[in-house]
Parts: sequence; C-alpha cells; structure tokens
Amino acid sequence: MKKIKWNGMMAFEAALTALTLLFLLLPVLQMICTAFMKNAFRGFKAGFTTDWIEKVLTLYGDTIIRSLGIAVGALVICVLIGVPAAWVLVREEKKRWAALIEEALILPLSMPGLAVGLGILLVWGGFSSLRQSSLFILCGHVMFCLPFMVRSVMAVMRVEPIDAYEEASATLGANSWTTFRKVVVPVAMPGILAGALMVMTVSLGEFNISWMLQTPDTKTLPVGMADSYASMRLEVGSAYTFLFLVILVPLLSMMQALPERMRRRAEEKQREAEKEA
Repeated sequence: MKKIKWNGMMAFEAALTALTLLFLLLPVLQMICTAFMKNAFRGFKAGFTTDWIEKVLTLYGDTIIRSLGIAVGALVICVLIGVPAAWVLVREEKKRWAALIEEALILPLSMPGLAVGLGILLVWGGFSSLRQSSLFILCGHVMFCLPFMVRSVMAVMRVEPIDAYEEASATLGANSWTTFRKVVVPVAMPGILAGALMVMTVSLGEFNISWMLQTPDTKTLPVGMADSYASMRLEVGSAYTFLFLVILVPLLSMMQALPERMRRRAEEKQREAEKEA
C-alpha cells in the first residue's frame, strides 16, 4: 500500500476540515445531550433521563406522523407530475413556452415561504373543508418541492441521448406510454432518486409554508418543534429535535444508498447477460 507523505498544506487542509466539522457538529451534539439531561441549566451534574423524549411523543407524536405522511404524499405527487413534466420540457426546450413554464416552476423557490403560503391561503383558504385538513399543507409542500424534482430529472435527461432512445423505441413499435415507462423512467432514475431525496428533506423540514397554512389540528413537525422551544422547557425542544434527527438521518442515508445499490444490481445483471451470451 502506497504511503501518503504529508506536507504543510495537507496538514492545514486536514486541520481546517476538522475544525469545520467540529463547528457544524458541536451544536448537534450539545442538543442531543440536552435532550437527555434532567436539567439543561445544571448540565451533566443533574443526571440524565428519557422523560423528555416520552413527553414529546405524548404531546407532539401526531405532528411527527403527520409530517411523514405529508412528505410521502408530496413525494408521490412530485414524481407523478414532475417526471412527465421534465420529459416534455426537455423534448420541447427549444420552444419559448417551455422556457416560460420552467421559469414559472422555479418561481416559488425565489419567494419567501411565507409569501407562498399567504398566496395559497388567499386563493384556496375559503374552502373550509380543505383549509382544516392536512391536504391544505400538502398543496403548499407540492408547490415548493416540485421544482426540485423537475430540475433533477431534467438535468439527467439533458445529459442522456433521450432522442436516440425514443427513436429506437419507436422503431421497435412502442407507443409513447411504453417508451416513457420502459425507456424514459429508467434513464431518468438517478435524477428521480436525487429529486426524491430533496423533496423528502425539504418537506420534512419546511417551516414557513407549514406555519402559514397550519391550524391547531394540522401542525407539522417543524411547527411543533418551534412551539416546543417557545412555550416548553429547553429540554423538550431538544428532545423534539433529537427525534427529528432520528427520523431524518436514517431516511436520508437509505435514499442516498439506493442509487449505488441499483447501479450494482444493474452491473450484476449485465455481467450475467454477458456470461449467458
């Protein structure tokens, strides 16, 4: 094994990286410790307990389940709308109307979340049944998250020779639906997975739109977290944040590992096909 010779610049870069990680992780570690302290102001001397975790689950357990449901719903809708939309926009990207639609999709990202939520509230808030349900928040999350899915899929499709694949599929007698399902979707899968990662992350952590659209019965995880920090003990808010990380980190790790697993499976199938040939 070749040994790496360290020089002054490499040592400086390593030290800078370590300090950066420490700067980023120290508040998280402090929050985790506070979540299990009996008294945050007395510190470690007060001892540790799981009472704050149990209290969060009792008081705010519904917000956690609701946020997960909204995030999954936003992901499903963004995939169903975003992937076909990206395909059409890439195919027609030389036309002016396609550029206008792409710009319109990105517009919610350039606006404050509170402004987006206010617009939804003014337009659709008069429908009381919708206003009082979690679907109202889901609408806001879809509007805010859809650009991430569309842009991720478009980035992949612009690199791949989609036109050539479509022509080959049409030559074999496939219709548009078959081409989309068996050609476009597999080719765009890396972009779909990247977009899914962004949609889930943004939806679970979205506060501004959720706060603007929420009712006392439709609070989401970030809104409940803010309430716990504002009206409860510091330990309760830290415990709430800890549970958020427990949900988010494994989810993100799984979604990040999925593309690599799919790539390995595709390589294994290719090797098996070559052996059979």
